[in-house]
Amino acid sequence: MEIWINPACSKCRSALTLLDAENADYTVRRYLEDVPSEDEIRGVLERLGLEPWDITRTQEAEAKELGLKEWPRDAGSRDRWITALAGHPKLIQRPIITANDGTAVVGRTDEAVRDALSR
Repeated sequence: MEIWINPACSKCRSALTLLDAENADYTVRRYLEDVPSEDEIRGVLERLGLEPWDITRTQEAEAKELGLKEWPRDAGSRDRWITALAGHPKLIQRPIITANDGTAVVGRTDEAVRDALSR
């Protein structure tokens, strides 16, 4: 399992604490430094069963600068959103945990992290 984190994020730190308490085998990816490619974002979205706008932090200053709240949320705009996430990784919701069964979760709650552990 891999977890995409921002070390400054309290939700990420909580998820890591829970993974450690459960003796989980995982790899940390500091996605602001090791930025995921557009293809990696597409793969995670497929695993999550979500669209790019579902994992976008629209309250971030960068999102406001880009005007993301005004962007269409449809199939024709999907690649534009993915390109924005790859170009501005701070906009990616965190933490994202890729589970061993090929799925993924946004681990913002202890329940979501436990869900990833059970897969």
